Amino acid sequence: MARDVTITTPQRLRRQLGPWALTAMGIGCIIGTGIFVLTGIASATRAGPGLMFSFVIAGCVAALAALCYAEVSSSIPLAGSAYTYTFAAFGEIAAWIIGWDLILEYSLGAASVSIGWSGYFSTVLQTAFHVNIPSAFTHAPGDPVSGIVNAPAVVIILIMTALLTKGTRESSAVNTVIVAIKLLVVLFFIAIGFRHVDFANYHLPAGPLTHAGGLLPFGWPGVLSGAAFMFFAYLGFDAVSTSAEECKDPKRDLPFGILMSLAICTVLYIAVVAILNGLVPFYKLNVPNPVAFAVAQAGMPWGALVISLGAIAGLTTVLLVMMFAQSRVLFAMSRDGLLPSVLSRVHPAWDTPYVSTIVFGIFIAAFAGFTPLTTIASLSVMGTLAAFMLVAIAVPVLRRRAGVQAAFRVPFGPYAIPVLAAVSALGFMYYLGSFAIVVFGIPLPWLGFVVWLGMGLVVYFVFARRRAPLDTSGSFDTSG
Repeated sequence: MARDVTITTPQRLRRQLGPWALTAMGIGCIIGTGIFVLTGIASATRAGPGLMFSFVIAGCVAALAALCYAEVSSSIPLAGSAYTYTFAAFGEIAAWIIGWDLILEYSLGAASVSIGWSGYFSTVLQTAFHVNIPSAFTHAPGDPVSGIVNAPAVVIILIMTALLTKGTRESSAVNTVIVAIKLLVVLFFIAIGFRHVDFANYHLPAGPLTHAGGLLPFGWPGVLSGAAFMFFAYLGFDAVSTSAEECKDPKRDLPFGILMSLAICTVLYIAVVAILNGLVPFYKLNVPNPVAFAVAQAGMPWGALVISLGAIAGLTTVLLVMMFAQSRVLFAMSRDGLLPSVLSRVHPAWDTPYVSTIVFGIFIAAFAGFTPLTTIASLSVMGTLAAFMLVAIAVPVLRRRAGVQAAFRVPFGPYAIPVLAAVSALGFMYYLGSFAIVVFGIPLPWLGFVVWLGMGLVVYFVFARRRAPLDTSGSFDTSG
């Protein structure tokens, strides 16, 4: 049963963020893995050059979800993101499901990043040092080029696990530099790539490799499937939505920052995809490093090297942040009694949740080394969309609760945008099954997601439900 929410927040953050500061924050968080890693796979297997339209659709859905996040996060100003919001709106079991989803999202999201990192790292070794790692050790079983294990992906995950176990503090200055590098790499690709675009690649004839040919070789179902898959490219916008308490004018600045950052990133993404598909026929782009690959195929190995170095820097920070967040979700759930207490054990010298970090570092490394990128990314997006759907539904629920005061409210009432966001997320979950591998008659993303949820429910009813020392008095205290 859902609990009443009483918000008492005696400590307030300083209101210092204006609309353009929020926009910059959003751009920095959004640009990353999706554009550097997944655009090639989505073009090759789902949408072709029509991926340009996919990004517009995905950006609109991200905007709907972000507006819902903005209201809910300003209603429940606590850490925990979707896990906390769902707990407040729907109670323990729904929160458990979302917490379990977040484990899937962060774990497989980090695995996806590491596979992209591996592709760009291999490009640097080949271009700068003429060192070729055998393909058997840079590809997982089931990849287009089948291999034994993606060794660089495993190694970088284990290195990040060691760093997080020992303890690491992000420097805001370094992070700002890395964000600037990511943006410069995107602009660099656009600048050097548009001169080498072959417009014939947008209108390839129909055939076994090109399917129906033309701009939409997979038709509009492919565009929608590409939009669902490339929703991954917009993850990070929730960093903007959770800053309501620090906005100078939340009702004005939050929608501006969210929508403007998404609009700018959408324009950049469309430009990158248009050039990517103009440099190389779309069916050749099923690689983990499509941006560098396309530049190299166009006869600019030096450009591929520059892009790869920038991508490696950007992906490394993304990987560190995702693994940090994932280990803290596990820590919080373990501390609440929903997972074994050993996972919230803190190292006496390093002050880090070292057990959860190591256990799931190994878990992530196994996925990165032995699972195809398209499968990992689809499952990660499924977990994300499930969380977004419940956050959207939480908007009208929390509006009816006594004591809830939101610094920002979605426009057009409590139902229009939340319902659109929830239905869009559900539709994306459906379209993720399109063009996917089918197992036992079920698309693999659906099957994997259902199996993961089933495992989570077993853990909840066998272990978590009877051990969680959670308050059942009917209040959700947010006083901190």
